[in-house]
Amino acid sequence: MGQLKDVSFEKIRYANCWEDADLLLEGLDLKNGNKILSIASGGDNSFSLLTTSPEIVVAIDVSQVQLYLVELKKEAIIALDQKSYLQFIGIREGSDRLNIYDNIKGKLSDEARQYWDENKNEIEIGLFHIGKFEKYLKAFGEKVLPLVHSKGDVKKLLSEKSESEQIEFFKKNWNNFRWRMLFKVFFSKFVLGTFGRDPKFLKEVDLTVSDYLLEKTEAHFSSTLAQRNWMLNYILQGKFKEHIPHYCREDNYSKVKANIDKLQLLNGYAEDAYNKYGSFDAFNLSNIFEYMDLDTFTSVTEQLTQAATENAKFAYWNLMVKRDLSTVASKDMTTSNISRSKDRGFFYRNFIVNQFK
Repeated sequence: MGQLKDVSFEKIRYANCWEDADLLLEGLDLKNGNKILSIASGGDNSFSLLTTSPEIVVAIDVSQVQLYLVELKKEAIIALDQKSYLQFIGIREGSDRLNIYDNIKGKLSDEARQYWDENKNEIEIGLFHIGKFEKYLKAFGEKVLPLVHSKGDVKKLLSEKSESEQIEFFKKNWNNFRWRMLFKVFFSKFVLGTFGRDPKFLKEVDLTVSDYLLEKTEAHFSSTLAQRNWMLNYILQGKFKEHIPHYCREDNYSKVKANIDKLQLLNGYAEDAYNKYGSFDAFNLSNIFEYMDLDTFTSVTEQLTQAATENAKFAYWNLMVKRDLSTVASKDMTTSNISRSKDRGFFYRNFIVNQFK
């Protein structure tokens, strides 16, 4: 994809997936034995797909360092129980992470081992926290948020209460002028592009980024889902309580561990996966269409549909750029906009599932 040629992939951009795996699994409605192609990113949602007992999950990414991250997480899952894994990646405190790494690094590919040997400081921090995007969110929670709200305010926002009480607290205690002003500065197109993502990933965006994100945030902060959202807990507090990512939950973790040998990693594009593994029954496409112009989007859509079985499903999120495979695909497709009322990724515009007619 030509639009990525000037984007640097030397560092980890996303240490985790910031799309709701629960919603993804609902939308794809997977069957045992499915072949799944999944955008790797931080690996989390590819791991979650393993809970459905697939034939194979191919976690694909154009960034080799993202795959080094997924490879290390994979080997840690193989070696560790759930409690130890949560400590190793930084969701929980209390492990000697470098000692754990030394015990499992022999299972890594030579290239991945070399990368992590040169970045042991990131392992010591905890893998959950090391991405460019996670550092951006951490800066918001630690540097910006305290200028507006106390830890007590955050605790009250996230505490259990009725919907009417949640709305009232947000309106009266949270949504003040200072909050809106600092939010708009920190989540402006320039600051987000420079410190959170990459300016080229926002090239196709033709709306006011800060206004859009503030609108989505206001709606979610007024909802009781905010009280149970691990993403929001992390953004506002930098840590977790009982709510954690889907694949890390105890029951799910055991299924992931049991099926971990079905996860394959591939550096490349959709056509590379098709050439190596054949057709796929389901696609987790994250929000990869966000940065594509219309011509690139059309070309990629054609590649994806050629790599799909007759009853395949394609699941993906739109953030600030509207994209729908059915509008450009050469084959007729249906479009389902899955309800976002329970989407933990509250900043997304919509969640789409396409299928051939």
